[in-house]
Amino acid sequence: MRILVTGGTGYIGSHTVLTLLEAGHDVVVVDNLSNSSPEALRRVAELAGRQAALVQADITDEAALDAAFAEHTPEAVIHFAGLKAVGESAAIPLDYYFNNVAGTIALLRTMERHGVRTIVFSSSATVYGDRNPIPYVETMDIGAMNPYGRTKEHIEDILTDLGTADPAWRIALLRYFNPVGAHPSGRIGEDPQGIPNNLVPFIAQVAVGRREKLMVFGGDYDTPDGTCQRDFIHVVDLAEGHAAALDYLGDHDGVHRWNLGSGTGTSVLEMHHAFEKAVGEPIPYEIAPRRPGDLPAFWADPTAALTDLGWSTTRTIDQMCQDHWRWQKNNPHGYQDA
Repeated sequence: MRILVTGGTGYIGSHTVLTLLEAGHDVVVVDNLSNSSPEALRRVAELAGRQAALVQADITDEAALDAAFAEHTPEAVIHFAGLKAVGESAAIPLDYYFNNVAGTIALLRTMERHGVRTIVFSSSATVYGDRNPIPYVETMDIGAMNPYGRTKEHIEDILTDLGTADPAWRIALLRYFNPVGAHPSGRIGEDPQGIPNNLVPFIAQVAVGRREKLMVFGGDYDTPDGTCQRDFIHVVDLAEGHAAALDYLGDHDGVHRWNLGSGTGTSVLEMHHAFEKAVGEPIPYEIAPRRPGDLPAFWADPTAALTDLGWSTTRTIDQMCQDHWRWQKNNPHGYQDA
C-alpha cells in the first residue's frame, strides 16, 4: 500500500516507517520537524534499503495536506503527529488542543476530500484516567486527567463519531503504554529535546553523562519495591502493532480499539536496575517526593490485540534496555551527532 505517516520522523513514527518499508509498503511522511530530525528518515532508508518521501508541513495546514495527498495519493494514514508532554499540556492547553485536536480534524477533512478513509491513530493509555482498576481493558469508560490525555480522548470521540456516521471509514485507535528501547542496529532511537519527560531516556542520559542522576519520584507506593509500576513496551513491538492494525483494517470496516502493551507491570527501580545491567556499571539515583498525578501502578490487558491482530509483545525488559543503551552510547546527543 501507499501509506501517509504523520509525525513519521519522531521516535515511534520512525520505527513504524521502517517496519512498513520492510513489509513492502510505500511511505510518505508529513512532519513539521518541530521536535524531530530528518536524519531519522535518512537512517531508516539506510536500514530498509529504500526511502520514504518527506513532506515538511504542519497537520493544521490543510492546503499543505491537500498538496501532499494530491502528489502522493496515499491509500491509508497512520497518525502520530501531535504534542505529547503531560506537564507542558497543563501549562499551554490551547496549543495542545489546537495542534492535536484541530490538526486531526484538518487531516480527516483532507482525507475525506481525497477519498482516503483508513486511519490508524496513535492514542494513549492516559485516556483511562485514575478511576479504572488494573489491568486496563478497552471496554472501560475513559476519563483522562490532563489536557494531553483529553486531546487523545477527544480525537477518539471524533473518530468514533466519524465511523458511526460513515461506515466506509476503517479506523484503529491504538492505546499504547510506555514505549522504550530502540532499533537493535542502534541507528534510530528516542531523541528527546530538552529534559526527557520519560523514565528510560532520562536514565540513558545519566548513563552517558548528560545528567547527574535519576530522580525517582516516590518510594513509598503500595507496590513491591515502593516505586511506581508501568507497562513498558519495546518500540519495535509497538511499530509491529501498527502494521498489524493496518493489515486488519484491510478486511474490517468500523472503529476498533486495542491496547498495545505487555500486560505486565515493571517498577521504576526494576527498570533502573535492568538498565544498569545493560550498561555494566551503577547509575546514580535518588528517591524524591511523589509527583502530583502519578498513579501507583497500571498496565494493559493486551488480550484483544492478540485475539484480533495476532499481535503480542515479544521483546523483554532486558532487550529494551540493551537496545536503548546501544542507541544512546552510539549517539550521546541523539541525531545532533550526525
